[in-house]
Amino acid sequence: MKKQIAIFAFEGISPFHLSVPAITFSGREIGDTHYEVSVCAERKGLLKTNAGFSIEITHDLTLFSTADIVIIPSWHEDVSITPSAALVEAILSAHQRNAQIIGLCLGAYVLAATGLLDGQSATTHWAFAGDFAARFPAIRLAADVLYIKAGQCMTSAGTAAGLDCCLSMIREQHGAEVANQVARSLVVPPHRQGGQAQYIVQPIPTSKRNGRLDDLMEEIRTNLAADYSIDQTADKALMSRRTFTRQFKQRTGKSFGDWLLDERLFYSQRLLETTSLTIEQIALQAGFNTSVTYRYHFSNQFGVSPIAWRKTFV
Repeated sequence: MKKQIAIFAFEGISPFHLSVPAITFSGREIGDTHYEVSVCAERKGLLKTNAGFSIEITHDLTLFSTADIVIIPSWHEDVSITPSAALVEAILSAHQRNAQIIGLCLGAYVLAATGLLDGQSATTHWAFAGDFAARFPAIRLAADVLYIKAGQCMTSAGTAAGLDCCLSMIREQHGAEVANQVARSLVVPPHRQGGQAQYIVQPIPTSKRNGRLDDLMEEIRTNLAADYSIDQTADKALMSRRTFTRQFKQRTGKSFGDWLLDERLFYSQRLLETTSLTIEQIALQAGFNTSVTYRYHFSNQFGVSPIAWRKTFV
């Protein structure tokens, strides 16, 4: 079986972003499928990258009309630049043909501009999360995941998370064993635990679409050692349990319990990296009842023990 992948390039594109889907799919048989990978742009000819060299583009947007998978591997760092009407139309036409549409890193901005993500969940590079949420309020931003699928569309977090997204596509279509084989050939983990929040120095920017929840979340972040039940937290937000649960999921892309666990784990990471506190002390400060519980959740989330994590940064 053959599948055609069309990767979109634009003036000033990062060669790394362009190469991520190309190196994942190009020149290999994956399962029972041969992927034909081609790069296109709005116009054929030489296209400058941001690395000081140019690449020759031999396909234009008509490539989208036959592609099984359309990948927008990035976008301009000046995200105020909107995709052209021709690009939007080509993506929508491909979507109508049931092609899979992928937006890696800032490529999520292009998918968002088409309206395909309205009412769906999406992600992008954490540094642009606040801007993305403000520009596209109809999209449920899941700012701390590495990638997320919404129907025929997928979006990923920044830079190397594009590899995670591409491997997840292979895993979905061909199974874990095949995805693991591709990951081994690329010398990358077949599946990274956790989300992009583990790489963020400052908290993820938030929009002001729900100031009450935003304020409550910030208050909880300042005292993660306290006990929090859904009913008590909903009362504090002046909401019923049902309304709080629904609005919190819309705001963060996850349940309150999952969000609280992630926040506690991310806080513990900072303590591991910047303090000499014992594991037992960190567990208590981060809101875990015992160090055993803390070690379990940390290893389950990040694939390493707290001690191993600390050694990486010390």
